[in-house]
Amino acid sequence: MGKDKLKRFAEIATFGNVLELEAGQPFKGNWGRNFFKNDRPIVLELACGKGEYTVSLARLFPQKNFIGIDYKGNRIWRGAKTALEESVGNVAFLRIQIETLLDYFGPGEIDEIWITFPDPQPQLSREKKRLTSPRFLEMYREVLKPGGFINLKTDNDDFYAYTADKITEHRLNLYVNTTDLYHSIYANEVLSIKTYYEKKYLQDNKNINYLKFSF
Repeated sequence: MGKDKLKRFAEIATFGNVLELEAGQPFKGNWGRNFFKNDRPIVLELACGKGEYTVSLARLFPQKNFIGIDYKGNRIWRGAKTALEESVGNVAFLRIQIETLLDYFGPGEIDEIWITFPDPQPQLSREKKRLTSPRFLEMYREVLKPGGFINLKTDNDDFYAYTADKITEHRLNLYVNTTDLYHSIYANEVLSIKTYYEKKYLQDNKNINYLKFSF
């Protein structure tokens, strides 16, 4: 492991907004009361990477709480450090495998989920690892409040098509569906937040797909 990664791992261990918890303890079902100390809506970003989207959302919506989830601490370090430097207090980062989501959040605890540019897991043998595969959708169904939204932004057309198929297959409620976000009517302030990698995709003239749906 490189020196920079070791330094970042050591540093995030001191960050009050980065959590590495045992399953279910101590916040499952009580994130608002026990961690954020309020009863505001809770929004997750899954596979948040450097946390750019998580922090940007937290800046835009101070009346909500945001949790970025990723397993790679050297990535989380960037978003967590930015939030601390800018005193963005309504954001936290949780270092877990997304497969264990139900160990950390109770039924109906989450108001909204964002999935921004995840690994599309293109090999058929890795379908179960796709973040909109049926097993993950069932997890989201459990932790989301009734009517809670799931948002997907992706540059990968195959992953977009796969997710659209699952929305139809599972008879989910589809609210927004576009294969070219920035040339659509939907590119508002929230959806126009751009991560480092999204900016690179756009420079390469890739289209950005967006889906918004609920159970």
